[in-house]
Amino acid sequence: MSGEPSVRLVQQSDYQFAIYYNEERDPIYGDEPPPLGRSQGATPSQFLLAGVANCLSDSLLFALRKFKQNPEPIQTKASCEIGRNAENRLRILSIAVEIQIGVPGNTLENLERVLAQFQDFCTVSSSVSLGIPVHVTVIDSDNTKLYPIA
Repeated sequence: MSGEPSVRLVQQSDYQFAIYYNEERDPIYGDEPPPLGRSQGATPSQFLLAGVANCLSDSLLFALRKFKQNPEPIQTKASCEIGRNAENRLRILSIAVEIQIGVPGNTLENLERVLAQFQDFCTVSSSVSLGIPVHVTVIDSDNTKLYPIA
């Protein structure tokens, strides 16, 4: 079905692939670190983290803008824990995402409502979290933790 997200990968050398997400634009590159690859692109794990973090950031921004709030600039960090499963194969065991909004939280209206529901609108993290726990933290420009509430 046209309009559905898709990518095309073309091997460049060894484990490096050119990744075309839009045929009219230059590709982005994926690669593995040594000894398999040469670290000349993001790893598949980094692409997964970027997808989860980008989608969550988009969802938070969209939800806040719905209430005509401006949280910019937003900065997001994502990391993952990698370990071995029962078959001794490497797997991503969990993902941690920290979203920092660019203003004090107490300046935003409807923030509690937004924080309670923004994750539900993130297609990527909602899908990934069916198999990998995704832990989300939101902080403001003063480094005050806004979500989750302790």
